[in-house]
Amino acid sequence: MRQALAALLLSGVALPAQAYKVFVSNERGNTVTVLDGETWEVLAEFPAGNRPRGITVSPDGKELYVCASDDDTVRVFDTETYEELHQLPSGPDPELFVLHPSGNPLYIANEDDNLVTVTDVKTRQILAEIPVGVEPEGMGISPDGTRVVNTSETTNMAHFIDTTTFEIVQNTLVDQRPRFAQFTADGSLLYVSAEIGGTVSVVDPASGEVLHKITFEVTGILPELLQPVGVRVTQDGSRVFVALGPSNRVAVVDGKTWEVLDYLLVGQRVWQLAFTPDEKFLITTNGNSNDVSIIDVAAGEVVQSVPVGQQPWGVVVTPQ
Repeated sequence: MRQALAALLLSGVALPAQAYKVFVSNERGNTVTVLDGETWEVLAEFPAGNRPRGITVSPDGKELYVCASDDDTVRVFDTETYEELHQLPSGPDPELFVLHPSGNPLYIANEDDNLVTVTDVKTRQILAEIPVGVEPEGMGISPDGTRVVNTSETTNMAHFIDTTTFEIVQNTLVDQRPRFAQFTADGSLLYVSAEIGGTVSVVDPASGEVLHKITFEVTGILPELLQPVGVRVTQDGSRVFVALGPSNRVAVVDGKTWEVLDYLLVGQRVWQLAFTPDEKFLITTNGNSNDVSIIDVAAGEVVQSVPVGQQPWGVVVTPQ
């Protein structure tokens, strides 16, 4: 087998890319839908607890973590069998979370108690509970794993937390109801979406200074419907994609000039976004139309819509 593989490589024959899976949390359906990352066919749908929202996967792609918000726990599933392996203590009402780049620990926003809970995914023990602002939701982590950022919806701040001391080292005021925080791959910038404020703040993580605020305008769409939520940035930082909620649009932003280049029409009430590993496609969850949209990143076009469960909210793709 090894000799045959070597022969293929030497002959220049392209080997097929490793398949990946897309996992979508369905907030009202209390399920996770699984899609084939090549065909976009639905492979499975399985129970995931009550009101699943935040969803992520371990770096090795073997474990799926789901915030079961109304169960006050994080449920862990096998990505091949879809069986529940165990649960992790999360604090009350876990909304969103982020894994350390090493795969441990997990940083969880507890909206009801104004806390960020830090949980060891191996020992299944809580390492810390960090008081933050009112209604914490968004969670982001720097690529080097030294800073976690939490956004508090009512306090309108991005809180920078030292991952060694578990202490807040910096607070940045942003616009009303921040929902998501996303670092660039090199850690030089942080994008924070403000749902009610209608902006995305571009923040210098080193100083906490807001460098720019991205605004949005679509002909025929009321300004109050342009509600930024999920944000994703390409690895090279050249493009920023922003889910604009009830406007049913995803904004395409130039990562250098911060100019909005285009608005892509997707399903109804777009929430979150996830790239495929090769960044050829971007997947959006559309809560009110019960589907996901597949965006061809290079072409800047929506190429497919796939029905999933009831009120899809979060999405994650297994690594290749």
